[in-house]
Amino acid sequence: MSELTIRDVKVILTAPEGINLVVVKIETSEPGLYGLGCATFTQRYLAVATAIEQYLKPFLIGKDPHRIEDIWQSAMVSSYWRNGPVLNNALSGIDMALWDIKGKTAGLPVYQLLGGKCREAAAVYRHADGRDEREVEDNVRKFMEQGLRYIRVQMGGYGGRGHQLHQPDNALPGAYFDPGAYLRSVPRMFEHIRSAVGPEIELLHDIHERLVPIEAVRLARQLEEYRLFFLEDPLAPEQLDWFETLRSQTSTPIAMGELFTHPREWTPLIQNRLIDFIRCHISAIGGLTPAKKLATLCEAFSVRTAWHGPGDVSPVGHAANLHLDVSSINFGIQEWYGFSEKIQDVFPGCPELRNGYAYPNDKPGFGIDIDEKKAADYPCHNRLPEWTLARTPDGTSVRP
Repeated sequence: MSELTIRDVKVILTAPEGINLVVVKIETSEPGLYGLGCATFTQRYLAVATAIEQYLKPFLIGKDPHRIEDIWQSAMVSSYWRNGPVLNNALSGIDMALWDIKGKTAGLPVYQLLGGKCREAAAVYRHADGRDEREVEDNVRKFMEQGLRYIRVQMGGYGGRGHQLHQPDNALPGAYFDPGAYLRSVPRMFEHIRSAVGPEIELLHDIHERLVPIEAVRLARQLEEYRLFFLEDPLAPEQLDWFETLRSQTSTPIAMGELFTHPREWTPLIQNRLIDFIRCHISAIGGLTPAKKLATLCEAFSVRTAWHGPGDVSPVGHAANLHLDVSSINFGIQEWYGFSEKIQDVFPGCPELRNGYAYPNDKPGFGIDIDEKKAADYPCHNRLPEWTLARTPDGTSVRP
């Protein structure tokens, strides 16, 4: 195929599950040949859409879609300021769509372009929450019955809920939680769950930045006896210097990276072997191109991958995660949200989950499509994300 060029770039906004998703569609000069990419930054989806439509689209029209590396590098610096979540997500939508096109023109799944399979499928973990230990256990058992062997356990959401709060007068509104009550509840929860389900199920937990650094260190030490598969996001990105202290104090495996957007955030943690799993939101770091390089960097330092995979990743993004999972030798685990019938109706070709493993299909590209008419039936809504307005009992705004 000669003289292939980018003809149009479209942004598709949709929310089949009430979560704002941003999908990019790049159309080429070859009739019927297009690619899809994920640019989902749920909390600022309109800013991403504007960046694509007003800036990246004019930059891309007429370019050769096969020149993925050159497009990524030149687009990244085209705004001069770079490595922020809005522009990274916008670039990710473009980058993934170009990989999708390249796979389709080659007649191969993207994982073949990344070196081929290291495994047939990716082991996943699901999220089991509950109001108390018994309800968490019930939800863990439901996932075990579905064949899952890796389960993240939380009680009352991130940081816990339903705490008795001692607040000052005229405290501002927000998503309140008590770090002390949360810190006391987690070891109690793990004691119950581990005793109930035994040692063979792999258990995970997400602190979600909800503790000050020294308390995160204390919790990591308390959880050692329960042999977690990993403890996720124990510290905020602003507290990276604390990872050396954390590593020196505990053998609990550490996963980090959900909020990372700049290479200087993950590089010192990897090269100094201060984490065990990298779990970036792939669209927030710029797409598949930088994620593949990051996975290779991690391989050199025995850090495994655990890419972010919640509901605010589109099925296109989940497919990209999975193609990277099956082609990376240092794959660790994949977070999995699950696809409802509505999602699968809008996004034909979603990866399948069977007995605890997610399988990519073998269609060219990412193997996933979007029904634009059905996507339009589920419009996005620009609401203030209340859960991000985290506050401690005295009303102090803290990292969510």
